[in-house]
Amino acid sequence: MALRVLVVDDEPLGRRRLLALLEQEAEIEIVGTASDGEEAVGAIRTERPDLVFLDVQMPRMSGLEVVQAIGARSMPATIFVTAYDQYALSAFDAAAVDYLVKPFRDSRFKEALDRARRRVASDERERLHEQLMSLLRAGTGDSTTNASTTRPTPPDAGTSKQSGFLERIAVDMRGKLRVVPVAQVDYITASGQYAELHVGTHRYVIRDSMQHLEERLDPARWMRIHRSAIVQLDRVSMMLRNEGSEYWVQLHGGVRLRVGRSRREALEARLRQPS
Repeated sequence: MALRVLVVDDEPLGRRRLLALLEQEAEIEIVGTASDGEEAVGAIRTERPDLVFLDVQMPRMSGLEVVQAIGARSMPATIFVTAYDQYALSAFDAAAVDYLVKPFRDSRFKEALDRARRRVASDERERLHEQLMSLLRAGTGDSTTNASTTRPTPPDAGTSKQSGFLERIAVDMRGKLRVVPVAQVDYITASGQYAELHVGTHRYVIRDSMQHLEERLDPARWMRIHRSAIVQLDRVSMMLRNEGSEYWVQLHGGVRLRVGRSRREALEARLRQPS
């Protein structure tokens, strides 16, 4: 029987790449695609695929939140598609049929698909479900946490084991994966469904929300000063006010960022604290 497959990726190019590779394979039935986590949950419940290619980093609802919403025991066999760096892969390796790190080669895709075929045809589904439940517990602290309010973070996904805060961020760059140390980032700004990391004169775009980044950054070093800006506090040289009573911070490199009205007093208090 044909293997019924659902493809989930918020990037059109990513979806097309997976669909093109699947169309070259025999005994594959593509039951649908989804461009975000909410669509994925609906498609999994409606189509009941045998296998899901599931992007991990998506706006609003991550791949792990999809697993949480469906429930590990009800989740089809899963191949995670991720841009996380090598340090995070042990978590996916332990819980999924396989994982693909963007960008991936055709041969690596073939290897993952063949592995999935064998798993689906075998009696290993129960073990995979148990492993998915373990991954959810590791990412959220409780597998029953409401998926609409919690964004699980895979273990070691750029975080320090000592502090639990983000220390590095993986960035896709036209076929390359660059790891950016968080300590080198001056500030972060929102760009639609994306975020921009500003490192000196360089700018790196990642698929993540400001809220998620704010939750994972060390609050002793970082502060969200506006709904669209997070700044590393030791980069701030002064706080300014213009004639219209708008507040700004100026960084050591000369960049100015607007401060939200509701955040001004908290920022001023933080800046007055001894370093």
